[in-house]
Amino acid sequence: MKSELFARDVLVWFDQHGRKHLPWQQDINAYRVWVSEIMLQQTQVATVIPYFTRFMEHFPSVEALAEAPVDEVLHLWTGLGYYARARNLHRCAQTVCEQHQGSFPLTVDALTELPGIGRSTAGAICAIAHKQRAAILDGNVKRVLARFHRVDGWPGKSDVQKQLWAIAERYTPEKRCNDYTQAMMDLGATLCTRSKPACERCPLQAGCEGFAQGNATDYPGKKPKKVLPVKAAQLLMITNPQGEVLLTQRPAQGIWGGLWSFPELAMDESAEQFCNRHYAAVDQEEKWDSYRHTFSHYHFDIEPVLIRLSKPASALNEEGNRWINLGAPGKLGLAAPVKKLLQKLAELEPLS
Repeated sequence: MKSELFARDVLVWFDQHGRKHLPWQQDINAYRVWVSEIMLQQTQVATVIPYFTRFMEHFPSVEALAEAPVDEVLHLWTGLGYYARARNLHRCAQTVCEQHQGSFPLTVDALTELPGIGRSTAGAICAIAHKQRAAILDGNVKRVLARFHRVDGWPGKSDVQKQLWAIAERYTPEKRCNDYTQAMMDLGATLCTRSKPACERCPLQAGCEGFAQGNATDYPGKKPKKVLPVKAAQLLMITNPQGEVLLTQRPAQGIWGGLWSFPELAMDESAEQFCNRHYAAVDQEEKWDSYRHTFSHYHFDIEPVLIRLSKPASALNEEGNRWINLGAPGKLGLAAPVKKLLQKLAELEPLS
């Protein structure tokens, strides 16, 4: 199919059926497009909408985001996962303010030099916010193009990705690039879905090779499966007689980087001995049911252990450690499992 016909069909469909009332489609500017694109990475639209709305209320501009404490940013991100996105978002905002006077660069190459912005996100900013011709290749667009041209292989492989980028560049139109970009994302999200695609309603059906061969869902190729390793640890919910619980900040790099969590202990270590040695005498120890939290590259088996200390341990109020009130934990970035444990803990009888 000629590129102009491809874009025409996509835009005609978008005018009639495309989504035009998403929160980031209102008051469009580079900042709002950028935040939405980062949030939408590996996350569904329905999940992102309330997070985006809250984020914009707290940080209405890139300057407001740059000036905010990273803990506050991570707090508003709690539950979205892939927290490196939030840390990069904060770093990027600071870079834009410090090096670009608060204005996002106008080219894909310049945008990709900023923390956390890849080629597709840069393309979306240029196309949607600046109305410049720039291609994107997010997960939805990969799926549409891979099926349309029956592109074999997993898009994570460099040769497959290179092929898809070439197709994306060819089809991206000069005019209405902003609408075309949104339309392609909409096609993948609403019609050309991973399973049970609505081919009968697709504007590209006539030229789609995957549909013609009756095997559209074979494309794109699946990521090679691998057995995920399992790690296990105790999470110590250490409370003092004042009804406070101890949280510790995790290193910036690694799982839950920069978030606040409970002290972590190896499964073969004694929680009571650990607390007696580092904190204060243990008044009561209670093990809760273990459960599994799965990351992209391993399973994490968590055994929560409630530890009630017999006396205050004020010496722990130092950088990287914080006693928090269960009723008012403050604006801290928390991993989702930690937030749930805190909520469960707060539902118990007052700790004393």
